[in-house]
Amino acid sequence: MAATDSASPRIIPDLVLSREFRAPRALVWQAWTDPAHIVKWWGPHRFTTPHAEIDLRPGGALRFDMQGPDGRIVPAHGTVEDVRAPEHLVLTTRLTHEGEVMVEVRHTVTFEAIGDRTKVTMHAHVLVATAAAAGPLAGMREGWGQSLDRLVSYATTTAAERELVVTRRFRAPIETVWDMWTSPEHLEAWWGPTGFTTTTSHFDLTPGGQWAHVMHGPDGTDYPNVLTFREIVPGRRLTYAQSGRAGDREILFEATLVFERDEEDTRVTMRLHFASAADRTVVMDEFGAYEGAHQTLDRLADLLRVP
Repeated sequence: MAATDSASPRIIPDLVLSREFRAPRALVWQAWTDPAHIVKWWGPHRFTTPHAEIDLRPGGALRFDMQGPDGRIVPAHGTVEDVRAPEHLVLTTRLTHEGEVMVEVRHTVTFEAIGDRTKVTMHAHVLVATAAAAGPLAGMREGWGQSLDRLVSYATTTAAERELVVTRRFRAPIETVWDMWTSPEHLEAWWGPTGFTTTTSHFDLTPGGQWAHVMHGPDGTDYPNVLTFREIVPGRRLTYAQSGRAGDREILFEATLVFERDEEDTRVTMRLHFASAADRTVVMDEFGAYEGAHQTLDRLADLLRVP
């Protein structure tokens, strides 16, 4: 689209901003792409976003209505150009006045998992800019900086409501405990709460690789699961995303495991990050996730105590 009465996009520098979040990537991605979350942080300080909608697929439409401190609504329309969840998102947004596009900007956002944190980098490239867009463009860096600061605060607060954390000390060296977590033969001997057994159909311990398995409950119910490994630091850290089903409900979460030497023993901290506080509540209340996690680690502890 050609700009009319425009400042050439070539002389408008691209804007690049980064923030690091004390929250898992799945949560930060959802905060960017779920309207229920977008309305909680989108916009500079003293602005609100009373309405947001997004069709999260290439070619899908989006609309965010920001309301300024004077009560005026500033509608932004746009298009989703590229989606590679939960790593990459490209959006084009447009501000219009009396039916004419004042400014059009392409936002390329990357989400990088760094352990249990997330680094977000946003690259904004101006496609169209008329003379009337001088004000919005002049405030773009400050406005986006304030919006990302609001997102940092929102995601950090929300993360604590979406986590399940379990820590256990095992009477075994760290190399042994690591092997028990990363070998399908060992995993099948202890994975799952009391009374469960596990069958593996595929195991690939590489970044992006998967462990596909079925957990068999004591009542005969099967629970298929797929773990996708994200980060593998032998003897130190293991992160993965897990998807599975329990009845008609799909269960999604990301897990971060930290292995630490504790004299001759090993301390493992397991942090589960759920997509929402509601999901965490359901998994805790309906499926006994907290007790199930402890029973699973009890089985591993018992196995490690066997001479």
